[in-house]
Amino acid sequence: MRFLPLVWANLKRKKARTLFTLLSILIAFLLYAYLGAVRVAFRAGVDVAGADRLFTTHKTSIIQPLPIAYLERIAQVPGVELVTHASWFGGIYQNPNTGFQGVFQSPVDPEKYLEMYPEFRLPEEQKRAFLADREGAIVGRKTAERYGWKVGDRIPVQGTIWRKKDGSRTWEFNLHGIYDGAEAGTDTTQFLFHYDYFDEARQFGQGIVGWYVVRIADPQATAAISSAIDALFENSPNETKTVTEKALAQSFADQIGDVGSIITWVVAAVFFTLLLVAGNTMAQSVRERTSELGVLKTLGFQPGTVLGLVLAESSLLAILGGGLGLALGGLLIASGDPTGGFLPVFYLPGRDAILGALLVLALGLVTGILPALRAMRLEIVEALRRS
Repeated sequence: MRFLPLVWANLKRKKARTLFTLLSILIAFLLYAYLGAVRVAFRAGVDVAGADRLFTTHKTSIIQPLPIAYLERIAQVPGVELVTHASWFGGIYQNPNTGFQGVFQSPVDPEKYLEMYPEFRLPEEQKRAFLADREGAIVGRKTAERYGWKVGDRIPVQGTIWRKKDGSRTWEFNLHGIYDGAEAGTDTTQFLFHYDYFDEARQFGQGIVGWYVVRIADPQATAAISSAIDALFENSPNETKTVTEKALAQSFADQIGDVGSIITWVVAAVFFTLLLVAGNTMAQSVRERTSELGVLKTLGFQPGTVLGLVLAESSLLAILGGGLGLALGGLLIASGDPTGGFLPVFYLPGRDAILGALLVLALGLVTGILPALRAMRLEIVEALRRS
């Protein structure tokens, strides 16, 4: 710490150069933080998928429905603990272009669905009210905040696929609960309501559901149980395909593209460019102080001390820029989803924050090591001669 004033004075020697280098590092790590949050958003369903949950869909396509009668038969398969179902509703709220964009809406069996997803944290009194009202609905915290909803609101939703028997497209629901996630990656955008009310009121399609969600006792028996479920409906008009929840979520993520790899390559390119920028700054700084380094050695500074001073300078530059970039990125990410609620989750994972901190330190050491070695090996006579 006693050499900190000297290190700081060296950084202030060329204020404009230091400032622009700091800004380059800051922006790079701000971008790193944002890309990390975006990657989490696109992999949200994959990362939080339950290891003990399976999805049973129509063998042809997930958009093909299945009979509600399949539920009891699936429940009898050995190893199955719980079965429930969900369906795609596809309604619009207010704006036909953006209303409910990115929000999964589904008629469900309320009690079993909440039991299937214990990570949905709903206050007990709200849960009871939801279960008691056929026109009741619950919504995730993120969607509630997006639309300014509160418990007790009457929510009108325009059906795009499903109409009522009277021909009306308007479905109205009583909002009885707002659920939170047990962990940061939990999807808190969903809008859930009663399947019985929906099935009774819809114009067509009674007795069908979109897919089944199955909880199994032993995740190690996934393959055997999946095969057993699909074998029940072989050669039927509605054959099934059963996969793990993670595999299904991954298939949807793959339709968008390998976002993780794209982001990794972008970060790598930015980091490489940053190494060149910061490395050039340190090399210039050391070259400009050749005579001063010679004086320091004349005064008795050991080669190791000179090495440490230069590394401290490059590390301080990286820590200031990178630390501010990560901190600013964290604050902006915490302020909310920049898309206005389209992304189901948006946060910087702890592992990415730690990796960012390690990258900051690596940047400081890598950009400073060559100039530091040059300064350490510098001969006093040569240094003074260059002056």
